[in-house]
Amino acid sequence: MAHLSHDNSKLIARLRRIKGQVEGVERALEADADCTEVLRQIASIRGAMTGLTNEIFEEHLRNHIVGATDDMAREKGAEEMIQILKSYLK
Repeated sequence: MAHLSHDNSKLIARLRRIKGQVEGVERALEADADCTEVLRQIASIRGAMTGLTNEIFEEHLRNHIVGATDDMAREKGAEEMIQILKSYLK
């Protein structure tokens, strides 16, 4: 049940780009950069995280709910998604 994608390397590459963006915000703050530039970078990070999150949500739905092999597995996948969404939407 731990699988996300057949090619997690794409997800890892996306995460590394996000990490670079976060480090860019850190450098901008250390350099006392203009707040509008920092906010633009943060908005970009937020968009990147949303995209990554959506992709992983989709993988979970496709693999553990739509593609579940039986009703019990489907119910478990759905319950996991409900709990994740409750946490995510706080």
